[in-house]
Amino acid sequence: MTPPTGSAARQCHNVLNILHSTVYFSPDLHKDLADRGIGDPMGAYLVGRAAALGKVGPGLVTAAFYSFHHDMIASHLPAVWERVSPEEATAARLRAADATLRRVLGEEALTARPMRDAARLALGALEACGRPGRPLYAALADQPVPDAPHLALWHAATLLREHRGDSHIAALSAADLDGIEALVSHCASDEGMPREAVMTKRGWTPLDWSAAEHRLRERGLMDAEGALTGQGRRLRLELEADTDRRDSAPYDHLGAAGVAELTALLGDFVRAAGRAGAFPAELEAFFLGAVAPATPATDPTATKE
Repeated sequence: MTPPTGSAARQCHNVLNILHSTVYFSPDLHKDLADRGIGDPMGAYLVGRAAALGKVGPGLVTAAFYSFHHDMIASHLPAVWERVSPEEATAARLRAADATLRRVLGEEALTARPMRDAARLALGALEACGRPGRPLYAALADQPVPDAPHLALWHAATLLREHRGDSHIAALSAADLDGIEALVSHCASDEGMPREAVMTKRGWTPLDWSAAEHRLRERGLMDAEGALTGQGRRLRLELEADTDRRDSAPYDHLGAAGVAELTALLGDFVRAAGRAGAFPAELEAFFLGAVAPATPATDPTATKE
């Protein structure tokens, strides 16, 4: 079996992550948890994502999420566990994923062969994932696989997302970048998310952001205008390459052909979700720009002229 290149595995992860992320922009989870007294969207995000860890306090979640301000997390945890249990939050997130995928992909796509094939491939990749050193992935890996193909795919995408996320945190730590420095340098990179989309949502203030930029300038990683220097760009490339290495096992297990097939199938689903308005306007270009264009022959969800 031929292993995929690092860039091919990363592209596969990117579309897996985008499919997983549809639930964060959906009203379903927010509404479900708002009925339990958790009206803040970031509170809903934290509860849904952290629930696999159990009824934990803010310290563990800050460590696992890495680029979120501890005080913001502490403003929600552990108080939210008085309103919803981790088991109830996990069930709510799965219900939200079900409702979201039904809405943005359509009922027919949920049980069609492309969905079944994508679920099979993504679950197959999980066979080579490892728990040690990956706390968030390991907690999620203890959960059962849903029976429905679209939920099995979303479950697998979630695990593969956190497997790479835990791997990336190890790479960031090895590079001596703290949580906000990692976020600032990522936003300044060519493939980074807009600062406005992440700074306040993760609890950081403009003063926090400026202080991190100052530290990056002192290391020669950022210039006076807030752009990465050549050294900063090289560090970001090295970080992604190190993450690719740490996260290679599931994609090596699939092989180059399996990775290419899964990437193409996921790309079809993500484009369909985009056409259905799954992503906020300010992030739509960011997400859909990460998906390779499809040809009519490879995109069964495309509208026929």
